[in-house]
Amino acid sequence: MDNSAQKVLFVCSEMEPYLSGSDIATVGRYLPQGTQDRKKEIRVFLPHYGCINERKHQLHEVIRLSGMNLVVGEADHPLIIKVASIAEAHTQVYFIDNEDYFKRKQTFADEEGRFFEDNDERAIFYARGVLETVKKLRWAPDIIHCNGWISHLLPLYLKKAYKDDPIFSNSKVVLSLYNDTPKESFNADFADKIMFGGISEKDVDLLKNAPDGTNLAKTAARFSDGVILAGENIPSSLVSYCRDRGLKVLKSKSKSISDGSYIDEYNAFYDQL
Repeated sequence: MDNSAQKVLFVCSEMEPYLSGSDIATVGRYLPQGTQDRKKEIRVFLPHYGCINERKHQLHEVIRLSGMNLVVGEADHPLIIKVASIAEAHTQVYFIDNEDYFKRKQTFADEEGRFFEDNDERAIFYARGVLETVKKLRWAPDIIHCNGWISHLLPLYLKKAYKDDPIFSNSKVVLSLYNDTPKESFNADFADKIMFGGISEKDVDLLKNAPDGTNLAKTAARFSDGVILAGENIPSSLVSYCRDRGLKVLKSKSKSISDGSYIDEYNAFYDQL
């Protein structure tokens, strides 16, 4: 693949300086910058959680990208797109926003640690919101790199519901698996809510049988082209599932995040797909 023309879309669940304290947030901040330094074009997406201070980080709405409604479950939800810049990284970040799903101050669980009941719908909204916004940008990514469990429905939507869209005709999906796989179960009707476009019941059978974090990750892997094992405590059944499907798998070294060597490793991995 010609690196000079390669376009990489990063779909993250966390990113410094907006959220910190995790490997996902560190990778979300420095991998896009490092990839851009290696002469690739990038775009970065993040949910606009209520804990992200708009004034401090100078977020502003992009009117031309906002205004669409996405149907999730039985309700319409307005898709609002905001943007901010990380000046020192020469990076622009697009935020997927919706008052129903992302206004609350916590990310995935309330102050008592209870997993949000609508996390399934939030994942649906985020994945579809990213893809619809990329379409509006008319920017065709060669690689889409998903980081964090809330991005795990994107590979399914891309390969099934958006497969005939010319913007995504050459897109390959890289899935990074971390230690963030939810242990909680999602709602029993999660699989039914996902249905959209060309998605069939067979595509979501794992979530139909047991709608939990591991099966969500397996569903993501099923529709990905490559998997990066970026965490130390990824469920063994999930690792085996990826290898048994014959996917290209990269095992990230434990120290690579701290020393930054993962950036070259990941970019070389993109070039193999």
